[in-house]
Amino acid sequence: MKDESKYFVLKQKAVPEVLLKVVEAKRLLESGKAATVQDAAEAVGISRSSFYKYKEDIFPFHDSSQGRTVTFTVQMDDEPGLLSDVLKIVAEFRANILTIHQSIPINGVASLSISVQVLPTTRNISEMIEKMEVQKGVQTVKILAKE
Repeated sequence: MKDESKYFVLKQKAVPEVLLKVVEAKRLLESGKAATVQDAAEAVGISRSSFYKYKEDIFPFHDSSQGRTVTFTVQMDDEPGLLSDVLKIVAEFRANILTIHQSIPINGVASLSISVQVLPTTRNISEMIEKMEVQKGVQTVKILAKE
């Protein structure tokens, strides 16, 4: 069975350091803090060849998701007001909620599926998910799909 996936979503801690440095070098170039690829590569501690090898293959999640739908699951405690707190985070980051599905809680844990549309005004989606992950009562948040 051949896996047809060409894109993967990873947490930052799972990404090799060289790829994170490529992202940082790209940010330096885009912001004008580095005038050349050589300057940016030196500033982050990678070779120019590493930069060119990976520059088209790595980008922050938010950059790739604009104008798209992102679906994620949330496992959370069955507590009054917790769903409201999670949805307030989505609103704070200015993502447009398309669908919400919450299962009947089992053993005090509710499973929630949320699809959001990422708009030009939406703030960084990965930061939104990180904020959900640290919300009291939220056990896990995982991205299921990006369309």
